[in-house]
Amino acid sequence: MAGGACLIALAAAAGCRQDMHDNPRHEPLEASRSFADQSSSRMLIEGTVPRGHLKDDDLLYTGMSDGMPATEFPFAITRASLDRGENRYNVYCAPCHSTVGDGRGMVVQRGYRQPPSFHIDRLRDVPPGYVFDVITNGFGVMPDYRAQIAAEDRWAIVAYVKALQLSQHATEADVPESERGKLHAAPSTQHGAPSTPTTPGSGGH
Repeated sequence: MAGGACLIALAAAAGCRQDMHDNPRHEPLEASRSFADQSSSRMLIEGTVPRGHLKDDDLLYTGMSDGMPATEFPFAITRASLDRGENRYNVYCAPCHSTVGDGRGMVVQRGYRQPPSFHIDRLRDVPPGYVFDVITNGFGVMPDYRAQIAAEDRWAIVAYVKALQLSQHATEADVPESERGKLHAAPSTQHGAPSTPTTPGSGGH
């Protein structure tokens, strides 16, 4: 009985081969007799580009136009673009720059060096391509985020940063004429208080 069990165990072990694990292969830069130049590391075929690495749109991928930071975006900015930018900004930027862009994010409150506010004149005047380049390549103690954030999302963040800047410095002249009437449609107030009190359920917010 014991002998039969041993035979079964040996037969099962013989079936556990490592051919797929220990198959023949070349180590990096190892010599090889399979090729005329004796090199196992092959050069790319001329004219080929690795999938996902063809970056033929300089504006989209570098933020530069004619060697200077671009003053325009590589695609039309929509509400969806701003929503995406806000989402990515809150993930990658707000910890340092804060949700309003004043440079007082949570990690700054924990001792990290404070970045400048987006709302100072110098940064309000920089073109979109400059902001894109800083996100892509880093600046000062800020690391680059080219690997973490796709180019399209970097541009969405740039658009959201510009919206943040406008939100703190906009005037009535910046509001489309068709929308200005809404600015004056609020209920009349006296000394900053509503003319009539509102209660939950009565239409107040």
